[in-house]
Amino acid sequence: MDFAVLSTAAYLKAVIRQITEKYAPQAAKGNVTILPLGKKAFEFFGKRNNKMVADYYNVFQGLSYASISVIGEYLMNSFKRGEYDKIEIVYNEFKNVATQILRIEQFLPVQIPEKKQNAVETDYIYLPDQSEIVTGLVPKALKIQLFKSVLDSNAAENGARMTAMDKATENAGDLLKDLKLTYNRTRQAAITKEILEIVAGAEALKAS
Repeated sequence: MDFAVLSTAAYLKAVIRQITEKYAPQAAKGNVTILPLGKKAFEFFGKRNNKMVADYYNVFQGLSYASISVIGEYLMNSFKRGEYDKIEIVYNEFKNVATQILRIEQFLPVQIPEKKQNAVETDYIYLPDQSEIVTGLVPKALKIQLFKSVLDSNAAENGARMTAMDKATENAGDLLKDLKLTYNRTRQAAITKEILEIVAGAEALKAS
């Protein structure tokens, strides 16, 4: 059973398309649950009767590490109980104000990096011991991973909004120039017409 965590952004269509395409076979069997982060994602998946955890969709209101930690705790506890065998985060990574990169990251189970060939193994001494590191450090690292994806998503949305506003301002400026040009041409044509009418009238009076 897969569990897709949706971290929304301005380019929501790309995120939704990725989720609907990748998880379609499992979703048809009822094996996909979506945790939407953001109102638009909540409304989209809610209208389509998807299995959904709807308790955290308004997380972007007063976004903080504490609020994301609550979601992280829920995900880790659900995974421990065996409710889900895999949790993935789908979000837009912020690159710059004009570019967002669609990312899918595995949240749980934790992926162990593959050993490089010819790598030299080192016998580390762990302080505190390994069990304390696993129970203390790993949950914090997972929460930070989730928080980072949400911050990226939020930054991507604000960047896309700023780009859209700049484009709208540019288009409005171009439209204003065109309207001024049209107005001046129309005004000039009206003045020219009035002058011609006056001249024609004066010539008619002279002829009479």
